[in-house]
Amino acid sequence: MSAPEAPKRSDSLANWFFTYTKLRFLTRMRRLLCLNAVRRQQPPPEKAVDIDTGTDNQPKTAEDVHMAGKLEGPDGWMVALQRSVKRLHFGSWEEKEVAAEEIKKLAEQDLKRRKTMAELGVIPPLVAMVGSEVVARQRLAVRALIELANGSLTNKALMMEAGIISKLPGNVEVLEETARQEFAQLLLSVSALANTQLSHTSARIIPTVVSILESSSNTIATKELCLSALCNLSSVLDNCRILIATGVVNTLTRLASVKEVSEKSLATLGNLVVTSAGRKALEHNPNVPEGLIEIMTWEEKPKCQELSAYILMVLAHQSSLQRQKMAKAGIVQVLLELALLGSPLAQKRAAKILQWFKDERQMKMGPHSGPQMGRVSIGSPVNERDVDEGKKLLKRILQQSLYKNMETITRRANGDGDSSKLKALVISSSSKSLPY
Repeated sequence: MSAPEAPKRSDSLANWFFTYTKLRFLTRMRRLLCLNAVRRQQPPPEKAVDIDTGTDNQPKTAEDVHMAGKLEGPDGWMVALQRSVKRLHFGSWEEKEVAAEEIKKLAEQDLKRRKTMAELGVIPPLVAMVGSEVVARQRLAVRALIELANGSLTNKALMMEAGIISKLPGNVEVLEETARQEFAQLLLSVSALANTQLSHTSARIIPTVVSILESSSNTIATKELCLSALCNLSSVLDNCRILIATGVVNTLTRLASVKEVSEKSLATLGNLVVTSAGRKALEHNPNVPEGLIEIMTWEEKPKCQELSAYILMVLAHQSSLQRQKMAKAGIVQVLLELALLGSPLAQKRAAKILQWFKDERQMKMGPHSGPQMGRVSIGSPVNERDVDEGKKLLKRILQQSLYKNMETITRRANGDGDSSKLKALVISSSSKSLPY
């Protein structure tokens, strides 16, 4: 009896499933018809109104409808750009401001758009807007030019050709801090031309950059932008003379002691010190060498230590007077610590300066003051032995200095206890960090 009942159950299950699916389909259709009927009875939606302008955003003419359709397409940005270019060249001041804002937004997307905009001639009218007496209009143009200059040397050169230097404000003190920062950012972009064939044009922005840097109410961000621009400009020797004539060396040495902007200040000073005028300006600066020696103790700023050691190395080279000033300022102790604990590059520079001090001391000892190690050229038969003796002498000096420093630290922490274990540890260690 159970065998014939199985097909009946299967048929009843299939009939039930078919009926359930049909009811769900009819229910959905009924809901769709009801929604369509309700939509037909509702009034048309009101036009969207722009709160700022008080006008509706719906296209009113056939041309507007056609333009709106183009903007929604894949090449809509090109249509918007053409409209902005037209307004920028032939529109009123209000239309130019709107166009500048639109160009800024479009230029943020990619480099291809920025190049296309330059080909359509948007840079000259934007540069002209920078010279406007209306601050808001001026800042709109500056922001747009900053975006256009991003990643394109051609666009930067076009800005210089359009006379951006003549449009810069003469007195930056009257500008707000945000406006000064925007001008500094634009000048930083243009300063990249210093490393190209158009380096002679970039030098014309030096006075403005220096005036913004020396402004009394600048933030750290604005100072860093100006210092980055000066670092670019100082990489060209022809610009160094102009920079030094502005008296910027004093400002740079002062800012070198500010840890937030020290690296860029020292990098610029490093570019200037290789010139005779820059070296002379640093030699007569009251913060040199004490300020630079202090920077070499910044263990958390290894790059600043390297740059400071480089500047001191240039100043100490073939200058006994500068080495005497450095010795009086306590440079030997700092160099010993840097030669042990600094970065590989800082160790090499510190060891080089220490070698000069050692050689100078041996020359002053005279022929009757003990065994002499005369200067011989590299590759001579006795040079290897002299180098070995110099290494041993320098190692002994470094070990003694390290022992004294660690013993002082131990005494301060634990009192005048026995430091024989510490001494044994130091003596048994070797100066493997020396770059020899």
